[in-house]
Parts: sequence; structure tokens; C-alpha cells
Amino acid sequence: MKRILNHKWNDKGVSLRRFLVTLLIGYAELTVLHHRFRRLLGFFFLGNLCNLKNLCNLWAFFILLFLLPLPCFAQCPATNTAFKAGEELNYTLYFNWKFIWIKCGSATYTTKNGTYNGQACYRSDLLFRTNKKFDKFFTLRDTLLSYVSYDLVPLYFYKASLEGKNHRLEEVWYSYPQGKSHAKLKYTNPSGDVFPNEVTQQECIYDMMSMMALARSFDPKDYKKGQRLHFSMTSSELVEPQTILYKGKENFKANDGVTYRCLVFSMLDWEDRKKEKEILRFYFSDDENHLPLRIDFNLKFGTAKAFYTDGKNLRNPVNSIVKEKKK
Repeated sequence: MKRILNHKWNDKGVSLRRFLVTLLIGYAELTVLHHRFRRLLGFFFLGNLCNLKNLCNLWAFFILLFLLPLPCFAQCPATNTAFKAGEELNYTLYFNWKFIWIKCGSATYTTKNGTYNGQACYRSDLLFRTNKKFDKFFTLRDTLLSYVSYDLVPLYFYKASLEGKNHRLEEVWYSYPQGKSHAKLKYTNPSGDVFPNEVTQQECIYDMMSMMALARSFDPKDYKKGQRLHFSMTSSELVEPQTILYKGKENFKANDGVTYRCLVFSMLDWEDRKKEKEILRFYFSDDENHLPLRIDFNLKFGTAKAFYTDGKNLRNPVNSIVKEKKK
């Protein structure tokens, strides 16, 4: 794995044959993605107090935590080993400050078979909403939709959000001309201004949803504690880089009453561009499902948390369980 992480790829890309050979050796070069980080600080709470913006962006980070380096091959096909059509994952959202816990809402992530431009594929939907009690402080209704091929190549992404009194819309259309990855992006801000953009590059381009689908199928067994992963991803009408840090394994008791063995990661930001600061921390099941079980957002005041509640129609056995729920 060290050899793969340190490998240098030709800027001109690699052939399909070279890609396949390299895949047999290990996993290839680092590229892939995330998105404008600071918006995620605005995860799900307290409006101006916490700079709230995009609750749904937490999924962008869920995705990235299982990202192994990817090859410079435009379509970036991969074998899905983590999920199947019919899967449903549910979460409860909280705000925590010292001994104070407030239940603020819920999230649901579903995957089913779909069709996009006549092509059979996976369709994934992610819905966020604050509860009626919390709506008095801050209202959030986010809807995300993604189509990816059965070999996990992104086809289309859509995100509509109501956050406080602000409406936003993001769309990405993917194509692969001449062996490159092309993304046509359109972002509509709360004022109704539209910002179109088009990006073409040799490396793969992903949005938060298609990356989640891809990254859940990679095996992080070769990660080393302290290892850093670098990536880039669509954000509004842009494509931007980010960094995460692998912190090792830890046990976590989820909202379903079960204690899981988890892989733990941190998202890092540069505070005033002088020193690193942990903004987010993530917990994923250490099994072939790679279920996102918990995420913590370090806010200016307290911490926002998302806890796994239950899942249906999982593809693989959940063999990361350390302690079953008490009966």
C-alpha cells in the first residue's frame, strides 16, 4: 500500500490496460474529492451562532473516509461490494453542549434501482429535516438525488435545500469525452443568481453522493494511524481539494443500542491559515458495509452529532458488532 500511495502518475493519464494491471497490484493514484468545507460547519444548527449551512454536506465527509487512492482513469469504474438496491439507513440528529443534549431532527438515506437516460443504474436519495420543535430555531429541509452506474460511475447529481429562509439548488451532469471526466455544474444561490461552470480533467470527478457509493466499497485495512488522505470534490459550481486524517479504531454505541468497532477519521482545517484544527470526526463500521455510524461537528458553541438509528436490507453481515443490544 505504501508503494501505491507514493506512486507518481503521468499527467497524460493511463490506459485501461495499465489501470487494470495496477488495480490487481493494489489501488492506484490518489484523486477524488470533496467539497467546500466551511459550508459543512453550517451542518444543522443554531443559524448565525454556528454559521449553519448545509446539513447534507456531512455525507460528503462520510463518503471520503473510505476513499483509497484512485487511478487517473476518467470513468473510474469500480465493483460495488458494500450495498444493494433496497438499502435504507436512518439517523437521529443532536446538538450537544457539555451536559445538554437536544434532539434536532432526522436523516434517511435510501438506494434503489433506477434508470437515467435509458441506462439501468442505482438511484440514491438522501433526506434531511429538523423536527417541529427545532424548526422554531432553525428550519432545514435538504433533498439530494444521485444516479450512478452499476459500476459506480457518476451520471447525475441534484441537491435542493431549504436552510433557514435560504433556498439553494445544485446540479451536476457527467459525461466522459475522449477518455476524460467532464462535469457540467449549475448552482443557484438564495438570491436566485445562477452560476454555471464546466470542468474537464483526466482525474475522476465526484459529488458527495456518488463518492459515498464508491468509497463504501474500498477496503481500508491498509490504512495506518496518522495517514492523511487528499482529495477534491464538487462544491456548488466548483471542484475543490480537501484533507482527512485516519485516527485508528474505536468502539461506539449507536442509537440502536449496539456497540460497534469503528474506523475513526478527522477532517482538518487550517485555523487562520496558521495551525490545523479538527472540524469533524467520523465513525464507520469496521466491516464490509462501511456504515456511517456517527459524525461529530465541532462548532463554535458545542457539538452537532448524527447517530445511526437503524438500517434495512444491508448487503453484508454486520460483523463489526462488539456488544449486542441489551434485551
